[in-house]
Amino acid sequence: MTDTGAYSDVVFGIFRLLGYRFSPRLADIGGSSFWRVDPRADYGTLNAIANHQIKLSNIEPHWDDVLRLIGSLKLGRVPATGIMRTLQVGDRPTPLALALAEIGRIDKTIHTLNFIDDENQRRAILLQLNLGEGRHALARDIFHGKRGELHQQYREGQEDQLGALGIVLNVVVLWNTIYMDAALSQLRKEGYIILDEDTARLSPFTRDNINMLGRYSFSMNDSVARGELRPLRNP
Repeated sequence: MTDTGAYSDVVFGIFRLLGYRFSPRLADIGGSSFWRVDPRADYGTLNAIANHQIKLSNIEPHWDDVLRLIGSLKLGRVPATGIMRTLQVGDRPTPLALALAEIGRIDKTIHTLNFIDDENQRRAILLQLNLGEGRHALARDIFHGKRGELHQQYREGQEDQLGALGIVLNVVVLWNTIYMDAALSQLRKEGYIILDEDTARLSPFTRDNINMLGRYSFSMNDSVARGELRPLRNP
């Protein structure tokens, strides 16, 4: 799932060939292009908008290279920097990138039609995007006291900082999840009615209860080691 500005035909093609479904939210659906493989096919009322043709001549000569790239991605043999070198030289896409883009246009057309036709799919995409934005918002608050600055000037140091951010973010999410579950269990014991549709809307990305500044200690308290939790607050 992603927003409109974060997708391309090449990404559609790579996801499809890897066996995944790429599902961006389409903001300007009226400006979408629809592609067809067979120029003589009759799509009825869609003929007027399905006026772009897939160039199979861009795919066929490079099909073996496409399969090699996808196989390397599946096996983890190619780093992201290596992929970029195979897809672009300077400002120009390589023939391999053009082949992937043609494949991606087929899947993008199918996705666009489904996006228009299926309201449940649109809701699912929006829900997933909201979850992603919640995660990013929490990461921004954690990251150097909301400043979001990388202070290391070399790549390995920056990767260390981002890795540490991921660890702390996961700790916050785990903490919130454990204590939210404990709070719900306590409320149920006290006779409160807890509806599933309400708990489904709870988010572990809440952060008002977390102090984002200062030092983090990863030493384990004896009570935590015994599986005990802090006493819950009584509002």
